[in-house]
Amino acid sequence: MKIVQLLPTISLGDAVSNDAIALKRALRSIGYETDIYAESMDVRMPEGVAKHVGEMPALRRSDAILYHLSTGTRLNYELAQSRARKILIYHNITPPEYLRPYNAEVAKLCQEGLDGARFLADKVDYCLAVSEWNRQDLLELGYRCQIDVLPILIPFKDYRRRENSDVICRYQGTGTNILFTGRIAPNKCHEDLIASFYHFKKYYDPKARLFLVGSYCGMEAYYAKLVAYVKALGVEDVFFTGQVSFEEILAYYRVADVFLCASEHEGFCVPLVEAMYMGVPIVAYDSSAIAGTLGGSGILMKEKKPEAVAGMLSRLTCDQKLRQDVVQIQYLRLKDFDEDKIQKKFLLYLTEFLNKDAGTIK
Repeated sequence: MKIVQLLPTISLGDAVSNDAIALKRALRSIGYETDIYAESMDVRMPEGVAKHVGEMPALRRSDAILYHLSTGTRLNYELAQSRARKILIYHNITPPEYLRPYNAEVAKLCQEGLDGARFLADKVDYCLAVSEWNRQDLLELGYRCQIDVLPILIPFKDYRRRENSDVICRYQGTGTNILFTGRIAPNKCHEDLIASFYHFKKYYDPKARLFLVGSYCGMEAYYAKLVAYVKALGVEDVFFTGQVSFEEILAYYRVADVFLCASEHEGFCVPLVEAMYMGVPIVAYDSSAIAGTLGGSGILMKEKKPEAVAGMLSRLTCDQKLRQDVVQIQYLRLKDFDEDKIQKKFLLYLTEFLNKDAGTIK
């Protein structure tokens, strides 16, 4: 029996791609014949990680496809034609209305993704949603097959690499370092991070810095709007890093005093778990899957009023007891994302589905 993974694009540092790679290791660890197939591949990916979808072998009904759904692609429709058993891994899709003012093509892809998700509702055999919020989304889209929740499999051993020393030397020391990592995209609401930082820097810590770590490729118009906003506010020490290496990302976590998230749409939000692992206290706006991923840890804000967020940042940086308590509770929550625990849960769910479904195969 073959178990293959299928996704539109496999990219270096992308959360969906990292999940697929980690699941491939899990499948091979117990002897499954498996590979990853993608429509397009980042040239920076190590050789052998994935193959082009055109190389995917013919599959039998006894085989299985793990399909990662996160955007619009012809694969959303071609999947339905496969004889193999179909398992959907749902990462959610950014609502196109966030993106339409800045990139009509990307918004179109997301709309096509939502259309594809609806099309597949009665054509897959089983679903894994990376959060409970995503599970509810699938139910609203009309899915009636079994849906289990499986958080993204994060290989934490990768986070024990040596951090970039230049970043640490440059920014460790005086002044509060506030961090957000993630694509520069309008659903992540970077303007709200900047507004809160403006108030924090003005009223609490004039030496503070805000690091916005992530690529703005495809969202240049939104990035330009953010740069203009920073200039209009007259606020200094807002750093847009663009795409950086993994070692640099680790270094930004290492120098960070607080991780601040104002995103309005997240299917899971891996950076929250990264901040937990790196011991950085989290302040996050309560939206989409954020509360589910935090699981009672971090500080969850019910509103994004900049003055209120800035005040919370000040409390967290000045009150060492509060800071220690927040970090400790985050470490406890982190145990729920333990790599071995998630891997075992994945293999258990998969085995149960395959065994249950085996009786229907002729």
